[in-house]
Amino acid sequence: MKIAAFDIGGTALKMGVVLPHGEIILTKSAEISGSDGEQILAEMKVFLAENTDVTGIAVSAPGYVNPKTGLITMGGAIRRFDNFNLKEWLEAETGLSIAIENDANCALLAEKWLGKGQELDDFLCLTIGTGIGGGIFSNGELVRGGRFRAGEFGYMFSERPGAFRPGRYTLNETTTMLVLRRQYAELTGRPLEEITGEEIFANYDAHDAVSERLVTEFYTGICTGLYNLIYLFDPTHIFIGGGITSRPTFIAELKHHMESFGLRDTIIETATHKNQAGLLGAVYHFLQEENRHG
Repeated sequence: MKIAAFDIGGTALKMGVVLPHGEIILTKSAEISGSDGEQILAEMKVFLAENTDVTGIAVSAPGYVNPKTGLITMGGAIRRFDNFNLKEWLEAETGLSIAIENDANCALLAEKWLGKGQELDDFLCLTIGTGIGGGIFSNGELVRGGRFRAGEFGYMFSERPGAFRPGRYTLNETTTMLVLRRQYAELTGRPLEEITGEEIFANYDAHDAVSERLVTEFYTGICTGLYNLIYLFDPTHIFIGGGITSRPTFIAELKHHMESFGLRDTIIETATHKNQAGLLGAVYHFLQEENRHG
């Protein structure tokens, strides 16, 4: 059996062919312009036309995803996917078996299948990028929530909200790499497009005053979110993914900042599969669905 796997993002579509034991035998990616849903669908059709020997399709998709029906009620940055049934669309296009799951849940499932979570019953995954997402594995089960919105950690408040637009006080608005770049651009008077996270952290290492202040606030925001999550779910482990985890000292620095929060029991580590997590988690979900339906 060969499974076509898709990991859908607003800026890139990752594609692969994966075997049932988790070996990825082919990968391909396409840049997506402006979170264009039509471009994503077209790229998927091209990939499937190039790989006609696959027997099923596994999809990792952003937003609020009903894995039973395939309906995406909110597609994250991809407005074309709002109230869109991607599973039905793929079935009509291919006639193959389809399984679809939320992208953060797929990252968690990859950790459970072939990562550090294989023997764990209570752990969380947290992804840090242009937004903050997450997945919850509690009491031996993936937690999706009543409307398939569980794990949207970025909507937690990072500080007490004021009267105007409470959403501006959430982690998504205060503690992402995009926010960090925006803040640095504003303070230095440079265009956002010129600023990278790598530059900010390099300046932090060089003890640049602006970078030190902003990065310290960034870590404090992450720690605030972790503090809330630890007391809500009591996980034994939290695995963190996203581009920031490529920084070799990230976990050590995060743990240093966590010291002042008084939490030392929960193990915090980087996620295992990095850019391949979405593909692998989608395939694991596909295999679970196939087993469930015989």
